[in-house]
Order: sequence, then structure tokens, then C-alpha cells
Amino acid sequence: MFKNFLKAGIVTILATLFLVACGNDNEQGNEPTENDQGDADKIQVVATFSIIHDIINELGGDLVDLHSMVPIGTDPHEYDPLPEDVKKANDADVLFYNGLNLEGGKAGWFFKLLEDANASEEHVFELMEGVEPLYLSSEDGAEKEVNPHAFLDPNVVIQMTENAREALIKVDEENKETYEKNAETLLEKLRKLDEEYETKISEIPEERRVLVTSERAYQYMAQQYGLEEGFIWEIDTDENGTPEQITSLVKFVKEKNVPVLFLETNVDPRPMETVSNETGVEIGAELFSDELGEPGEDGGTVIEFLQHNIDTIYEHLKE
Repeated sequence: MFKNFLKAGIVTILATLFLVACGNDNEQGNEPTENDQGDADKIQVVATFSIIHDIINELGGDLVDLHSMVPIGTDPHEYDPLPEDVKKANDADVLFYNGLNLEGGKAGWFFKLLEDANASEEHVFELMEGVEPLYLSSEDGAEKEVNPHAFLDPNVVIQMTENAREALIKVDEENKETYEKNAETLLEKLRKLDEEYETKISEIPEERRVLVTSERAYQYMAQQYGLEEGFIWEIDTDENGTPEQITSLVKFVKEKNVPVLFLETNVDPRPMETVSNETGVEIGAELFSDELGEPGEDGGTVIEFLQHNIDTIYEHLKE
């Protein structure tokens, strides 16, 4: 009888402890924490790649919960979205993409993602809206497509920033003053960069104002500031750096007496190394093209990205 009483007592004690533990879980784990509530108050934003991510981060700051889809080091032209990207897009208050065919256009991966996520196009904004497109052509002229790399021109990034500001205000008018203030801070830096590009390139001797890169990514910037372009390939294909392309650039480099070659941070260096070997012209330095540098490293913000490029071009072409 005593044993039965002891067993009953132990069961009662264990049950009581279980109920107390459950109560503590409800208080500590299941109720939203201060951080959770803070994130819930933020605008949920999705950006397609690093440059847009940084612009939105500069404008939104603590007002936005920001997700960037294409990781640094991954080609933004042909990205394969992850399940997390679909979920974030589904939950987003606003989605930003580059446009100008960077994400593959209406038939590309980004608009397919919107379909998979059931995202409303009312909340989708193209940051290149209002930018006049420039075009690339295949070697035989049969293929033509929009050059998406307009963001290498500070003037275009000014337009992107203004578009982002207006979009954020549209979805979160309550914080209009903050978005406008943050945008003006970034715009002032971009305007100074535009002046610096203009000044530095004008100081380069005219015969040395030739920018030779692997890909024709710098078309907008070169046209804006008066640089002549040389490149191995114009349109990205599976056969970049073909013997014919290399031979053509070697001829160009010799005819123009090009002083230095440049290499993008995200391309295979071997084709340009071949051009260097064939012409005796050195590869001077690397330039950014499709993406920012890693956070905390050179080119880790859009301002640093643009600053690095003009400093590098000026340093190697001025003399």
C-alpha cells in the first residue's frame, strides 16, 4: 500500500513539473520575442543581386528586412533560385530587380520565381526604369541583345537610387522622410563620383583612353565618359575567348597601341592572359563588373565598387 502511495506521489510531482516546464516554454519560446516583433514591423524586401541589395540597404537601413538572392561569386544572368528565395519572395512587401535583361527578361529566372511564389507584380520594381538601353551584337551580327551592365555608370546608379526611393515610399509612405534623407546621402556621393569620373578620364591623354576588358560590360560607362572600348567577347556565350575573338583583340591592341589590359574579377583570366602574351601588353589590374566585392573587402559597397573602378582605370591609363 505504501508502495502504491509512493508511486502516485511521484507521478503527481512529475506531472506538476511537466506543466511548469510547458508554462515556461510558452513564456520564453512560443511568444514573439522583442527581436521577432521588431522584424515583423520591418518592410520585407527581396533584391535580385548584390548591387541592388546595397542600394536598398543604404536607403532602408533598419526599416527593412532585406534578402538578396544571387550570392556574390554566382552569375546573376543564370541563377537557379533556392526554396528560401521562393519563400522570401512570397512573403515580400516589395521586390527589386535590375531589368535590362540581367535576370533573363520576362522568360528568365526572376519572373519564373514570381510565378512560383505567387508574388503580385504590383510589388515588383525594376530599378533600370528610365535608363536608355544599349545593345550588344554577336560576331556575325545575327544576334542582338540588351547590355544589362548599366550600373557601371554612376549616372545610372543615380537613376536606380531614385527609383528605389520612390518604390520604398510607395509601399511605406509613413517613413517617407527617412527614405528621402537616406537617398539624398547616397545620391550626393554618387554625384561626386560622376564628377570624379568626368575629371579623371578627361585627364588621361586622348590616345590612352582605351579600355580593354574581357567582356563588353563597360559600354554605358565608356560612352558616358569618352573611353574607346576593346574586348574579347561582346555577348556571353558558351564559347567565350575563342581563337577568332582573341585574334581580333590582339589586332586591335596592336593597332591602337593600347597601354594596358584589364581583367574583370569574375571572369576566367586565361583568354586575356593569351592576349597579353601575344601582344606583350601587361594586364594592369582587375575591375568589378557583375557584382560587388565581399562585405568588408574592396568594392563591398556600390560606392566602393564604382570608386575602385575609376581609381584603377585612372592609375593605369594616365601615364
